[in-house]
This record gives sequence, C-alpha cells and structure tokens, in this order.
Amino acid sequence: MPRKLLKFLIVFDNTSLLYFPGQFLSGKVLMELQDDTPVLGLHFHVIGEGVVRVGSGRHERLFDKENYIDFRMRLLGEPGHSASILSPGIHSFPFKLGLPMGLPSTFLGTHGWVQYYCKAALREPNGLTHKNQQVFIVMNPIDLNLEPPVLAQEFELSVEHKLGVGCSIALSALVDNRSRTHIRATRAALTEVSRDNGPAELGAQVGRGVRYSRLQ
Repeated sequence: MPRKLLKFLIVFDNTSLLYFPGQFLSGKVLMELQDDTPVLGLHFHVIGEGVVRVGSGRHERLFDKENYIDFRMRLLGEPGHSASILSPGIHSFPFKLGLPMGLPSTFLGTHGWVQYYCKAALREPNGLTHKNQQVFIVMNPIDLNLEPPVLAQEFELSVEHKLGVGCSIALSALVDNRSRTHIRATRAALTEVSRDNGPAELGAQVGRGVRYSRLQ
C-alpha cells in the first residue's frame, strides 16, 4: 500500500529556535501528500512546562509539575464537520502566537527541567493520527543592575545578654565565607546600654558608649 503522507514537519520562522519572552512564535506546519487524503483535523499545541523529578530507578520519591504555556488551536477542520479532502502536493498551515512575559529560561538538569515545544497531530477518518513535535528555546535575560544590591548591604546580627554590675564578658567570632565574593574585612560594634529605673526617668534607656573593634 503506497504511503500517502510523505512529509509532516513543524517549521519555525526563526531558524535558530531561540526566543525571548514577549516575542512572537510563528511558523508553519508543512505536509506533503502523495494522493488525495481525507483529513478530519489538524491540531496544534504549544507547551511550556517545568518538571521536578527526584528518585532513582523505579523508586520515584518526588514528582511535581507546573505549566507556563498551554495553548491549543485547530489549523484545519471544525468539530462535528465532515472530513476535508487534501489534494496531492505540499500544504502549509501557518501559526503565530505571542509568548507570555516572565517565562523562565529553558533548563535541563539531573532532577528537573524547563522545556518548551510544539506538537502537531493530523487525524484521518480511519482513526489513524500522525504526530510530530518540535522543541524551541526560551531565554529570559536577567539584568543584574535591576536586582537589589544584596552584597552591598551590611549584615547585622544582634545578641542581647543581661549582666549584673561588675560583670565582664569576652567576645569572639568566626566568619566562614562560603560565597564566591571576596570579603576584605568585617567590623563588630559593642554597645553598652543601662536602664535607669528611678522615679524621674522610669524605663529610660541611655547609651553609655560605643566601641568598635575590627575582626580579622
């Protein structure tokens, strides 16, 4: 029996397959037929999803999934209508849609991934369905100038101890820098605060002095 469907492809206008959030995803579904072919419908589906899967072998311990794009359209045929007859030759069915803003970038890891792809399905009246799939890449650039300057902010740690009159306390600290940022020096501030519970200034706090020491 001769093969009626010679080609069934998803072709993007952007041959690099790289897109940014907010851009238009456009292209066409191409098919080449050898004979007259009845078709019930040509379905097109755009999917963007993030998947987390943790486990080994058959023992899967954690699975979660979220969708970023779930867009469906019919490029040919209407529900409940009779089959359309496509003549021999090449047929092209264009598509175009805008990608949402804020999409995460494409990512592929050991325990999860973020992936974007399109699927096309050609249904015949005899129950046969031809399918094809094409991935595309989304890159969401991050402008570090717009991010809050976390490293420029001072790290503060406050510890309070209640001491009696004449008590002394020894202070020591160990700073373990596990980041990739070089820290040239740190500074600690020792503040003495006393409470005057006399009748004139009940509960008033008076700062007696501040002494700074540099930790190496």
